[in-house]
Amino acid sequence: MSLKALKRLIPEQHPLRLLWHKSKALAAATRYGFPARKLTVIGITGTDGKTTTVGMTAHILQQNGVKVGALSTAFFQINEEITWNATQKTSPSPFLIQKFLKRLVNEGCTHAVLEYSSHGLVQGRTTFTYPQIAGITNISEEHLDYHGTMKEYIHAKSLLFRMLNGRGTKVLHASDATTESFIRIRTDSTILYDRKRPVEKSDTQLWLSDIRNDAHPSATVHSQRNASPGTAPLSLNVTGEFNLENALCAVGCSMAAGIDLQRATEALKTFMGIPGRMEMIDEGQDFSVYVDFTVTPQSYEKTLSTLKSMLKPGKKLLVLTGSCGDRMKEKRPIVGKIVSEYADVTVVTNEDPYTENPEKIIDDVWAGIDQKKTDAHRIFDRREAIAFLLKQAKTGDIVIFCGKGSDTTMWTKTGQIPWNEREIVRDLLKTQKSRPS
Repeated sequence: MSLKALKRLIPEQHPLRLLWHKSKALAAATRYGFPARKLTVIGITGTDGKTTTVGMTAHILQQNGVKVGALSTAFFQINEEITWNATQKTSPSPFLIQKFLKRLVNEGCTHAVLEYSSHGLVQGRTTFTYPQIAGITNISEEHLDYHGTMKEYIHAKSLLFRMLNGRGTKVLHASDATTESFIRIRTDSTILYDRKRPVEKSDTQLWLSDIRNDAHPSATVHSQRNASPGTAPLSLNVTGEFNLENALCAVGCSMAAGIDLQRATEALKTFMGIPGRMEMIDEGQDFSVYVDFTVTPQSYEKTLSTLKSMLKPGKKLLVLTGSCGDRMKEKRPIVGKIVSEYADVTVVTNEDPYTENPEKIIDDVWAGIDQKKTDAHRIFDRREAIAFLLKQAKTGDIVIFCGKGSDTTMWTKTGQIPWNEREIVRDLLKTQKSRPS
């Protein structure tokens, strides 16, 4: 029997399958000499915002003279060198992880910022990475096709904090509904952060005031942490008020690593964002265009509400949406409903169908679209759908292409095919601009 056939027979979380994953992690760490032991490892998990928070944390450290590397869904970073993560996996093969950590050691890095997925934590792909600081952005319903229930999903995320082994620092979102379960996990210290300082959470150590939301959101950060009390201005070059919360998580992780509040927020002034994460595509057009990895209902709500609030009177929000195959089918109509609430023009299209019928996935999203609230269209071909929205956009409108972000391939039933949405959008904008009006 082939290995693929054997995998199909054994459930994803069967003890034998998990043992196989964990044995590979041990083999990988042994092969590369347990490199994480020579690094200060900062782990970031959550449902949304992980990749951006990893990038922010690494940027803060680098700007403060720390030799640092980072591994995320979108990129690998060694000091100033950044390359794409072609696997598109948050927690790739343990051999790739350990080889990367070994390279960081060889390059003289002292710190590593790693993105941890729930799958990678359960399967042990990230075992032997020895984090000393662990932060979380938020928790919302996702990957329940794998974990089964929210309780199991939350437990999977908690494994990152348990990897601190009773030591280190955990950085938690104070008002997230799941935070109480993580607070109970013993560590040396805990940093609680929040958008606002709730009265009932007097132990919150990082919070915001004077929030201003536009293309470059800003706020004042307040710190009650003994090592670095006070206030500091925070100004971002990335769109989205929700990125202020990602920034707070990054500041908290950086403070735990010894960077004070003033230096952390000052460093974020020069953070230019992560490709494919609320990335603005500017080819001289007179409307705004963004490419983002928006995939969960919660991220759709945050992203679209932010963009809607940025529109000037009489201008429109145009949204490309879809959904991934082979997972969380129940979220598809929810995504469709949310898009209906905010988008003036909606196009539902093909995304990453994997082994599913892509037309059926579009049907599921379409079922949630309220056509009384939005001008809705079904266009199967994703490139054609992008071109359609760009042609519809007028001066001052905002267009956002959701779902693919920085991906360089699309997953289909027959395997991966090349797909770089950022470059496709740029090419179509250039073509549209070059045509006579």
